[in-house]
This record gives sequence, C-alpha cells and structure tokens, in this order.
Amino acid sequence: MSTGAQRPGPGPTGIDELLDRVRADLDRIGPREAFEAARDGTLLVDIRYAALRDRDGLIPGALVIERNELEWRLDPQGSHRAPEATDHDLRIVVICNEGYASSLAAVSLRHLGLRRATDLIGGFQAWKAEGLPVTR
Repeated sequence: MSTGAQRPGPGPTGIDELLDRVRADLDRIGPREAFEAARDGTLLVDIRYAALRDRDGLIPGALVIERNELEWRLDPQGSHRAPEATDHDLRIVVICNEGYASSLAAVSLRHLGLRRATDLIGGFQAWKAEGLPVTR
C-alpha cells in the first residue's frame, strides 16, 4: 500500500550549474573571433531586447531577432523562418547583452539541429569593449 511519499530525487538545478553544463557543449567564441567569422559568412544574431539596442547600438550586419522568436525564425524547416536560415549547417553566433542568455539560446538552436550554433563570450558588452564596430 502506497503512503503517497516520494523518494528524494536529485534537487533542482541552479542557473549557474545549468550554464556550466550547456557551455561545456558549446565552442563559445570571443568578440574578435566573431568579427572575423562574420566576415567569412557566420551569421551573427542579436537577441537583445529593443531598449538595449536603442541604448547601446547595433552590430553592423547582425540579424536582430528577439529571444522569444529565435527558434521560429532560425529553424530552416520552419514556416516562419528568416531568409538567412538556409540550412542546418549554418554557423550561428547568438549575442545577448552580457553572454548569459545567449548560451541557453544557442543550446536551444542546437536542439533544432543547428549543430554549429554557439554564442559570444561576454555578449554585446564585450564586443563594444573590444572596440569593434557598432552603429547607432
């Protein structure tokens, strides 16, 4: 007869542990490497929200996709895909403000089969601090 009691299982995962886990599978890149990669055809994707883009500017050539639309816009098989989402072999570098949300977003893209998705270490703020191009 069951008493309704459950055995203790693994506890909840904190965000720091989750980030460590997902980043272990990403080959994250720094700002200079992302800049060079973009010149060679890598798609830079800015997922920052509008207020941050308005405040800090944009990376020239980066595709702007709000985080809540990312998977729909970059799935090469999706009905709402962006024209840039050509195939699953596309190299994508996701950029958030400081390089946290972008790690989780890149892993989500990998779950869609975009195996070359990764993110920018330090996010837009690292790009800007490196003195790389920004437009207003």
